[in-house]
Amino acid sequence: MLAAQLPLPSVVTPFQSPANMTGPLLTYHPDAALRLLRPGRLAGLQAALEAARDETLNDVDQWQSGQPLPAERQPLDAGFIQWPEELLADLQGNRASSLVARLEDSGKRLQQLADSLVVLGIGGSYMGMRAMFEALRPACWNELCRTSRQGAPRLYFDGWNVDSDRQQELLSLLDQRAAANPNAVDGRTAVISISKSGGTLEPAVAFRAFRDFVERRFAGLERDLIVPVTGESGRLRSLAAAAGYRDVFSIPDGIGGRFSVLTAVGLLPAAAAGLNIRALLQGAADLTDHFRRAPFDQNVVLQFVAVCHAFEVDHGLNCRVLSTWGSRLEAVGLWYDQLLSESLGKHERGATPLTVVNTRDLHSRGQQHQEGRRDKLITNLLPGPPVLAPLAVAAHRLDEDRLNQLAGTTLPRILDAAIAGTNQAYADVGRPTADLRLPGLTEHALGQLFQMLMLATVVEGRLVGTNPYGQPGVEAYKRNMQANLGIQ
Repeated sequence: MLAAQLPLPSVVTPFQSPANMTGPLLTYHPDAALRLLRPGRLAGLQAALEAARDETLNDVDQWQSGQPLPAERQPLDAGFIQWPEELLADLQGNRASSLVARLEDSGKRLQQLADSLVVLGIGGSYMGMRAMFEALRPACWNELCRTSRQGAPRLYFDGWNVDSDRQQELLSLLDQRAAANPNAVDGRTAVISISKSGGTLEPAVAFRAFRDFVERRFAGLERDLIVPVTGESGRLRSLAAAAGYRDVFSIPDGIGGRFSVLTAVGLLPAAAAGLNIRALLQGAADLTDHFRRAPFDQNVVLQFVAVCHAFEVDHGLNCRVLSTWGSRLEAVGLWYDQLLSESLGKHERGATPLTVVNTRDLHSRGQQHQEGRRDKLITNLLPGPPVLAPLAVAAHRLDEDRLNQLAGTTLPRILDAAIAGTNQAYADVGRPTADLRLPGLTEHALGQLFQMLMLATVVEGRLVGTNPYGQPGVEAYKRNMQANLGIQ
């Protein structure tokens, strides 16, 4: 078959692992999709993609140079590429005074002060942390007792919409909890407010409501319970200075919102939630090292872009389905939806992302994917082995459901059968699929995934001549909304 004719292994893996890795790297399996491309198609893209990689890496040097940028390169938010490596180097050299250590200290302090944590933000200011929370914490996290959470707080997200009922319901819950536990950690709520400018309306409105709540319920503690994450200047920075909050963290210049998951935007709430932020950063750094050094036919980022680009150009597949298997990765898909849409959806171009969760969505969107328009490339995002000991189907004396034939079969085995069966069904009718496999649901693996998808998005932008940074279409709605409200 075609896959055998191409200089591409069945599993695209790193050619050499860094010595300081804390876990294995993710892998990309595009064989099923490659059978539907003409022989040598990916090899024909090698020179262009290697040039796009060089351009992506050169973006960092250009951004760091401080030299004026030509109009077509503005904005240039390439700072995310080397940021994990810079933070790890800072940690190695400065230890307790490093940004990582200060984020960890602030996260621990929030754990000690409060049992509920509200993260306020919209778009990239909250979606990455939501993805980490859902992937790495139990689905019933907020229902667990404090001991089971090992002192980490319940976690809530707001400021990402203008939903009066939802916000009131959350405030009411937190108020009841405070009333039931006066002057106790179990009743306290902390707030992390994330906005680079402080001028985005949705999180700003939410922050006023939650700030008022904290000041009313926990008077005298508000300087410790509220932590802004913002730019070096702007409304939120000014408010933080006026209020005298103990901890204020900066969003680095040169890193846009949807690329900010591994800055304080994601790392501070992750640290507060008890996640290993050093492993997150190490995973991203390992992936970046692989991206720089791995040859084309073994480079996960370049191969992923090559497959996506070839199907869009050759076959018109401009809908990219990220098919997540298991509910824990759905929020990762939603984060990627924003990343791809805002980065490449410009000049009447750009693929449309769609996140599905299987096997749930095999009973809804699966029909369309199987027999609908031939406009979709499906990438399966596979989480690796389960975190907990797997459940198995039990035998039962009443076998009317005829499941005794599966007695002893684990749910992961059933899921594997569903994945293989679905891929085969799509292959039988010429629908392309590829598998992106995580080595497990760990901080190291998730850091890799974030960095891989961010790098792939920028590389594709450079490949097709679209500036992947900036989001002028989003700014239009903001201006119109403010005009409708009479905001100056």
